[in-house]
Amino acid sequence: MDPKLLEQYGPRESMEYDVVVVGGGPAGLSTAIRLKQRAQEAGKDISVCVLEKGSEIGAHILSGAVMDPQALTELIPDWKALGAPLDTPVTEDRFLFLSENGATPTPSWLLPACFQNHGNYVISLGNVVRWLGQQAEALGVEIFPGFPAAEILYDESGAVMGVATGNMGVGKDGEPTENFQLGMELHAKYTIFSEGARGSLGRQLMRKFNLDEGRDPQAYGLGIKELWEIDPAKHKEGLVIHTAGWPLNAQTYGGSFLYHLPNHQVAVGFIVGLDYGNPYLSPFEEFQRYKTHPSIRHFLEGGKRISYGARAITAGGLLALPKLVFKGGALVGCEAGFLNVSRIKGSHAAIKTGMMAGDAAFDALVAGRQRDELSAYPAAFEQSWLHEELNKARNFKQWFKKGLTIATIMTGIEQKLLGGKMPWTIHREKADHECLLPAAQCQPIVYPKPDGKLTFDRLSSVFISNTNHEENQPAHLTLKDPSVPIGINLAEYAGPEQRYCPAGVYEFVKNDDDSERLQINAQNCVHCKTCDIKDPTQNIVWVTPEGGGGPNYPNM
Repeated sequence: MDPKLLEQYGPRESMEYDVVVVGGGPAGLSTAIRLKQRAQEAGKDISVCVLEKGSEIGAHILSGAVMDPQALTELIPDWKALGAPLDTPVTEDRFLFLSENGATPTPSWLLPACFQNHGNYVISLGNVVRWLGQQAEALGVEIFPGFPAAEILYDESGAVMGVATGNMGVGKDGEPTENFQLGMELHAKYTIFSEGARGSLGRQLMRKFNLDEGRDPQAYGLGIKELWEIDPAKHKEGLVIHTAGWPLNAQTYGGSFLYHLPNHQVAVGFIVGLDYGNPYLSPFEEFQRYKTHPSIRHFLEGGKRISYGARAITAGGLLALPKLVFKGGALVGCEAGFLNVSRIKGSHAAIKTGMMAGDAAFDALVAGRQRDELSAYPAAFEQSWLHEELNKARNFKQWFKKGLTIATIMTGIEQKLLGGKMPWTIHREKADHECLLPAAQCQPIVYPKPDGKLTFDRLSSVFISNTNHEENQPAHLTLKDPSVPIGINLAEYAGPEQRYCPAGVYEFVKNDDDSERLQINAQNCVHCKTCDIKDPTQNIVWVTPEGGGGPNYPNM
């Protein structure tokens, strides 16, 4: 705690729990639910709380999504009777390779198992998470939305002993306003971190405990999504379409999804691997361009865009998974990077890891332990179906550095012919930010202007994400060195932050003397974390804003 604040306001209030869970997504809520289930079965009293930075559970959840129900069935076998919003079974899979004007479909018999979705459901993950929140509360979990965990607390032995929520009512100048309130400390025997991809506290834990030592660098993608209401004549509930190829070149990893939901709605999205080299590339503009392809615009023309959002995803898979436990806590879900990028699915992995961490924490508490390593959790993972699934997909992302054609052939061999049991492993050596090339070595990309019907600009997109931040608060997008954006990023890389950000947060503007400066429009931020990942010098650091800030996604 800041010594000045301690002197002026005294120590923070604290609350004690057996387990504190940071993040109210599928992994965090599944951890809490599993703990309470085990406690109920054993007749034990285990106190569990969940902190969620969004204004409500589900507000910041963004995913495609097609969900494999396997883990949910293990966690809550009667989910259907309890009204879980998995209402749309997948009825048809299509996989297209796009050229600028053409589309080549892959015959269903050639599709590897990772691209087949029989038995899965087209969902709004946000709505599934809201339902999980209800199940957790019914079991006695205390959920605090609008309270971001801003600081990790350590005991005298160096073990994690909980977290502190952020202070409220701090002005732009960093000084307390008349509405100032100190954050609160939540102390726990075990603290489970489930902030999602590139969690701000997770980054600190990686450094402190060297959790990624000996692992491949984590890989990320930026997923951008829109929800549309389309012409009923073009709608086919349960249809799932994935594409690869255009508008990206063969050397850039990425692809798209178009999922037909109920009520004549479709979720359309685009994922770009953040290991791309050309600083002129804009994932947002590539997504807008993608929608103009004849095979995609067919569905959207005459429809209406309802919502927009963006979020980074972890794509490194098994080879980039960090050590999952440390003294006093554990990482679950996308905080660690459990997404299966070959299946474009992570919610089932999030739920499964939450269950395994919850089991390990419960057994430790019953044994009278606290703030040690929950080694039973990674041991359970190594024996699980999830480990087997991720092992089969371990080379998927790496093949794409060799181009789309080779990646397609090798994925087919590995997944279709060898069933994922390949005798080789390809390792990754560079982090995403290290892959960006100087602008002088790259070709500028000219993107068409939006038409306001099928393609849109960033600001109108952010508007329908319902993003809001308290105006008088310090920017949560911080710079280690304020000279870097002009001196390095603009001079050497043509200012890539103005292009990789999908929300118009960063723009270079001219001063009165014709010099340039970086303007940070933090109020636009949709919490995607791309800047924290892709900034070439790692000068941008994303920290938690005041509670409840950010997007408020409906049905996303």
